[in-house]
Order: sequence, then structure tokens, then C-alpha cells
Amino acid sequence: MRAEMQTLADEITQAISLLRRHLDWEKANKRLAELNDAAEDPDLWNDAGKAQALMKERQQLESGITSINTLEGELGDAKDLIELAEMEEEAAVLEEAEESLRQLHADLGKRQVQTLLSGEADANDAYFEVHSGAGGTESNDWANMLLRMYIRWAESNGFKVEVQATTAGDEAGIKSATVLVKGHNAYGWLKTESGVHRLVRISPYDSNARRHTSFSSVWVYPVIDDNIDIDIQDKDIRVDTYRSSGAGGQHVNTTDSAVRITHLPTGIVVTSSEKSQHQNRANAMKALRARLYDMELKKREEATQSAHDSKTEIGWGHQIRSYVLQPYQLVKDLRTGVESTNPTAVLDGDLNAFMESALAHQVSGEDKQIEDVE
Repeated sequence: MRAEMQTLADEITQAISLLRRHLDWEKANKRLAELNDAAEDPDLWNDAGKAQALMKERQQLESGITSINTLEGELGDAKDLIELAEMEEEAAVLEEAEESLRQLHADLGKRQVQTLLSGEADANDAYFEVHSGAGGTESNDWANMLLRMYIRWAESNGFKVEVQATTAGDEAGIKSATVLVKGHNAYGWLKTESGVHRLVRISPYDSNARRHTSFSSVWVYPVIDDNIDIDIQDKDIRVDTYRSSGAGGQHVNTTDSAVRITHLPTGIVVTSSEKSQHQNRANAMKALRARLYDMELKKREEATQSAHDSKTEIGWGHQIRSYVLQPYQLVKDLRTGVESTNPTAVLDGDLNAFMESALAHQVSGEDKQIEDVE
């Protein structure tokens, strides 16, 4: 195989290896087999919510595994055909096989993204927030430019957009905004956009036309279904029965029908003291699920608040992308090194190349940032 073709084949092989690692190949195949078995259970749809969650997980896993298998199959076919054509000295067949390999390599980015969008929440709708940094009017205007950029990206990619809230700047732009993006894989596409974005330009608000640097942050998080399945295992609970107390007379229970359930990992205690012990156990379990769900909500709120608080320091740290309009024109992703010399197009929503590269970068395990360009 010619060196050029061998290089292309090696790059495709490396990409497939990264995708396998991202998917946790053996675990994913084992889980898919379990889900396929569960899908054949005739009683599955007795619980519609659980069935829908199972089928969604199954579809995501199946899509990721099929995509990787297809890539491997097409790569193997192209390599075999090249080898055969070289042995038989069939120039026309060799040219066709090499072109097939080139096309597979050219399509690799798009196919990678399809496989990379297989995370638990990737298919969900998403919220994104924009917050201006220090700098008053300059940063407020920059935040407004980012808001417009993401709305245009979303609409041009077929997503529906709902602006949930905005806080206007004192003179221009916005201090913050929250937007809901609806559509399949909205969160998967947007999730790598969280971070600080830096703008360098000649300020339209500076009468001396000086160069200004502004910062704004973006935060993306998935819309989560509140129908959380609380898994309570028998080993995690202690069930006690006792004789309930009453006002006396005929209403006092003469059997140990009341139920107390203690959730050992959290220390939550729930009780029920109706007449039926069976009903009491059912009531107590419902109460325990409700308490654990409430605890999960509070944890989520605390995490949200913590992340929100961390956005108050917007500056040179945690930058993901710089947008330079003056003295030259360049948009550069500081994580992947992807660049565009057309900031106008990027600010009009042309972000797919940056997003695709960032998704692939997450899987590659590379942690070092690309040196920023001043």
C-alpha cells in the first residue's frame, strides 16, 4: 500500500480506537445484549416510563456500536480491495479503492460526531446561559454578540430556540441571558461550549478607537427528565414493624401492623400506621422514594448554585476560544487549535467545525491547551 494510503488507513484506525474507548466497547456490547433481552419481555410496557427509558438507552448504544462496526467494515473492505488491486496490477480498480479510502477519511469527522453524541444526556434539549464579565458596556455588548451567535447556530441547524430570560446591560448589550434549545442532540452539540470566550476588537464605544479585550462566559447544561427512577435496594433498608399507638379503646391496634423503614445510607426514616401492614409498607416505600427524590433535587440545586457562583470570576482563566477582530481577524479554539479567519461567519453561527473538533478532543484524552494567539 502506498505511503499516502497507509497514512490515511492508520488515521482512521486510530480514530476507531478512540471511539471504542469512548464507548467502553466491551461494557457497551454487554449492556446492549441485556437491553435487547429486556426489550423482549412482554411485561416491559406495563411501566411505560421505564420502558421508554430502556428503549432510549438501547437506541443510543445500538447507534454508537453500529457506527463503529460500519467504519471498521468499510476500512477493511477498502484495504482488502487496494491490496488485491495491487497484486493483480489493476490500475482502474486500485484508483477506485484508493478514492474509497480517501472518501472514508474525509467523512470521518462527521461519523465521529455521530458516535460521540452517545452520552447519557446528549440527546436531550439544552439550556445555555451567557454572562458578561467585568468591563461594563464592552462585556455586555460581547455577551449580546455571543447570544446572537448561538441563536443563529441553533436555528441554522434545525433547533428551536426559546429565550427564557435576559438582563439588559446599563447602556448596551446584556448582562446575562438564559436560552432553551430544543431538538435531538441539542445538549450533545452544545456541551463543549461551556467556558470563557474572549473578544479583541476596536471598541465602538471608545471615542479614541482603542483596542479592547472583553470576556463573557457560556454555561451549557441538559434539560433533565424529572421522572427519576429511584433505585432502592433491599440491603439499604431496615424494615421494622410495631404496634401503633392510639387514643385507646377499640381503635388501638392489637397487632404489629405499623411500619417504619430506615434508609441506611442516608439515615432517612419514614413510617406508616394504617390498619393494613401491607398498605403501610407500600405507603412507607412511596414516602421513602419521595424523600430520596427530594434529596436528589437539593443536590442538583446545590451543584447548580456552585457552578453559578463559579461564573463570577470571568477573565483569563478557563478560556476556550478567542475572537480577534483587530488588528487581524482570527477565531481560535484554545483546546483544539481549530482556527477560522472569517470571524463574521463564526459570529453568524458557523460553529460546527469548532464543536466537532471539541467533541473529538474530549475523547482523545488530550489535556494540554493550545498556546493562545495574541
